Amino acid sequence: MSGSSLTCRRYLATLDILASPWRIVDDCGGAFTMGTIGGGIFQAIKGFRNSPVGVNHRLRGSLTAIKTRAPQLGGSFAVWGGLFSMIDCSMVQVRGKEDPWNSITSGALTGAILAARNGPVAMVGSAAMGGILLALIEGAGILLTRFASAQFPNGPQFAEDPSQLPSAQLSSSPFGDYRQYQ
Repeated sequence: MSGSSLTCRRYLATLDILASPWRIVDDCGGAFTMGTIGGGIFQAIKGFRNSPVGVNHRLRGSLTAIKTRAPQLGGSFAVWGGLFSMIDCSMVQVRGKEDPWNSITSGALTGAILAARNGPVAMVGSAAMGGILLALIEGAGILLTRFASAQFPNGPQFAEDPSQLPSAQLSSSPFGDYRQYQ
């Protein structure tokens, strides 16, 4: 390995270390947004259905439910996303590689940590659910990637040097062989 290659690798490793806190903050904010929007939609429906008869009462009940519960759900999602991201970034640093096992383990540990107040049985159950959920998500991502790559095979391979092509394939016109359209 050359010195510049080693320096480049060290620089990229430093960037990865510096990027981890921002990734955690970004994931936490994204989870909060997703939880708030999704929770807002579900709470709007729930508030509308559980309000007294009348459009004004139902709309007011829907808005009250959104204001009351959506930020709480967003906060819960943010805690889950932030903890998951912290564990995931730590696993990447410790293991030195980023693969699906990091996400699966992070999901299981996040579930266990968040259920710690409910006892060891709840921790094991939540860890299993978190690990299984993340394994399904990672597996679906891998299958989707394989399916998409099979749909778009590699394009035509070009010759290294165009002067090595047979002369019959070379066109004298800059616009290609126009005779094929006559």
